[in-house]
Amino acid sequence: MPIDVIDYTLADAPKRFVESLHNTGFGVLINHPIKQELVESIYKQWFEFFNSEEKHQFAFDLIKQDGYFSTEISETAKGHKEKDIKEYFHVYPWGRIPEKLKADILNYYQLTSELAGQLLDWVEQYSPSEVAQNYSESLSQMIKDTPNTLLRVLHYPPLTGDEKPGAIRAAAHEDINLLTILPAANEAGLQVQAKNGDWLDIPADFGNLIINIGDMLQEASQGYFPSTSHRVINPDGENSGKSRISLPLFLHPRSEVKLSERHTQASYLLERLRELGVKS
Repeated sequence: MPIDVIDYTLADAPKRFVESLHNTGFGVLINHPIKQELVESIYKQWFEFFNSEEKHQFAFDLIKQDGYFSTEISETAKGHKEKDIKEYFHVYPWGRIPEKLKADILNYYQLTSELAGQLLDWVEQYSPSEVAQNYSESLSQMIKDTPNTLLRVLHYPPLTGDEKPGAIRAAAHEDINLLTILPAANEAGLQVQAKNGDWLDIPADFGNLIINIGDMLQEASQGYFPSTSHRVINPDGENSGKSRISLPLFLHPRSEVKLSERHTQASYLLERLRELGVKS
């Protein structure tokens, strides 16, 4: 089933968006409130940062999980042996951010978090009643005043030809959080796995806003909203020499929010970070 591209401004956008999330785990919005000029400015600023030595001054904090993660300590997707070919920076409003990069990135964090609240209201509005009754509180309330929502600035460096066999930019994985909001990257490569096992390209026109379900919403909805496997494949030909910048916002509830009988946000997150090898 192809991923639906939905005009945010149309009256039926909420219903179509939630149907797409239910059927594929993904939805793509156009004509949304996040300005492309802001996204482009952030891509340019952070590309320069990742190509500087300054990044090493912000090496990640093992406890707080903010700051810069190098390619040497990048994630290994669950079930995979090789680390992803990427480096990234974890942005939290309370965390360390290079001073010259703060204004735009925090503006983006706030604007996208506000949009996220609306999208979660759409999800709840069009959840079947037997699904919605499982939510311990309204979905948008789960992220109110949360310190846990993570903005990750990702840099996939140019390929050199020396990559380990089987290593790709982002191996197949599912996200941990409620929803992930992602403006289309400056280069293609994002794919989602369909129910029949085929890999489908996500519509990645510059300006598209891509949203996908995470494990926490799958847990809270008892599987009605699927946390769908996705990946970022390696480019070939002349594109292999190009960097790729990506800007996912991972919506996380407050730590004490009850997702299910089994898990709070905090217990679920700890379990998954240990599986990824980024927390002991």
